[in-house]
Amino acid sequence: MINFVKHKKKYLIFSGFLVLASIISILFFGFNFGIELAGGSIMEIEYEEERPPIEEVRESLRYLGDFQVQEMDEDAFLLRTTETGEDVYRNIMNALDGATERYFESIGPAVGRELRNMTILAMILASVFIIIYIAFSFAKTSGPISSWQYGVIATGIAFFHDVLIILGVFAVLGHFYGVPFTIPIVVALLTTLGYSLNDTVVIFDRIRENLERINEGFEETINSSLNQTITRSINTSLTTLLVLLSLLFFGGDTLFYFALALILGVVLGTFSSIFLASSLLLTWKNKLD
Repeated sequence: MINFVKHKKKYLIFSGFLVLASIISILFFGFNFGIELAGGSIMEIEYEEERPPIEEVRESLRYLGDFQVQEMDEDAFLLRTTETGEDVYRNIMNALDGATERYFESIGPAVGRELRNMTILAMILASVFIIIYIAFSFAKTSGPISSWQYGVIATGIAFFHDVLIILGVFAVLGHFYGVPFTIPIVVALLTTLGYSLNDTVVIFDRIRENLERINEGFEETINSSLNQTITRSINTSLTTLLVLLSLLFFGGDTLFYFALALILGVVLGTFSSIFLASSLLLTWKNKLD
């Protein structure tokens, strides 16, 4: 039997380092919000004849403002700018000879702020309701830890560890590589929150069951529960990662960072559910003794 909580201090130190680095990255670098969250215009164009080099397109748009140009298909580009309004559309079409529009959308800064606020509110409300749900689900749990403590640990790990580290990664990517923080990445964060919580709750539920039917100490019960559930957790994560890796390599530029965020979420969620959640349970219990 593997003794998972034997090295709990190492798990906590390692996770604490990642969280601290993420907080510093967010505070120093901030986020390179995409058009959906900051406001601006997004346009997809295509060329019926040979597509010009991307450097030529950037040079043509240089005098119109700050544009992000991304290659799409063999004959298309995706253009992003903080400028808004119909004038942006006309200026782009005048500057790019031979280009035709596939898609154009302009979002005002007020809408972007509202979407950011709604995203934060959604994550906070989700966390609160999850704590309440877990507290009720574990209400009859016997043992040294109260039901609400299971909820706080599960939600805290998912939100302040898994999601926070992903935010730190995208703060770095946005600062050094210009990667925009977009709605698909927000969706990936919410998915990570759910995935991590689901995995952690499965393990906590096994701990709850073993506390009721096995006469062991709390640390031994945690180890037994983790050994019973680790195969399920790893197999679920590996099969999910296979799909996400396919999406990462074959899903195109549009889905690349969405898939990357999900991959980080699955890896972090698996680590935190197996190693970090149990360590925090035992540490909290020891503090109460």
